[in-house]
Amino acid sequence: MKNFVLFGPPGAGKGTQAQKLAVEYQIPHIATGDILRAAVNDETELGKEAKSYMDRGELVPDDLVIAMVVERLEQPDAGAGFLLDGFPRTIHQAESLDEKLRAAGKAITGVISLEVTDGELIKRLTGRRICRTCSTTFHDKFNPPASDGVCDKCGGELYQREDDSESVAHRRLEVYDKQTAPVLEFYGRKAILRPVDGEQDINKVAADLMDLLKV
Repeated sequence: MKNFVLFGPPGAGKGTQAQKLAVEYQIPHIATGDILRAAVNDETELGKEAKSYMDRGELVPDDLVIAMVVERLEQPDAGAGFLLDGFPRTIHQAESLDEKLRAAGKAITGVISLEVTDGELIKRLTGRRICRTCSTTFHDKFNPPASDGVCDKCGGELYQREDDSESVAHRRLEVYDKQTAPVLEFYGRKAILRPVDGEQDINKVAADLMDLLKV
């Protein structure tokens, strides 16, 4: 069973690679933001509880996020494996996830960390452009659209997110490093952490990740 967690700082290409892996191995790419939105939209009991916090402008508590993730992992499409993205973010979440999976006779089989230097990440983040209509991602240097400012996929307008400015990008990387380092150390002690050079060509990164998923 392939139960993987994918880590990578903002701009590492995590979303792009996760989509490739999900298609290749027919396992769901599960991002916590998607889980939260789906639970709220579907008005599940956990979704209703989460919405009550969100409506008050409060963070959804760890235990509730964990419960929502576990609920998602129990769905049929995750039976043969899953690729978690954006979770766990804290030691408490990692320990709780292990406990819940163990009770279900499952376990995390691998943790992948896309490694990219800060300098490269800043270049990637500040050059990123997003389609307002379909959310397809482009980059003015690494993956430019055929027509400047226009989405190749749907013709929508491309824009730069506010959090992709250089000053904000630096802050995002600082937060990621502070938040994620303890979790990576946690999985490193379990000997299931696998670093991948995220500065390689996109296809080479994908090939390395697929090699890891074959184990």
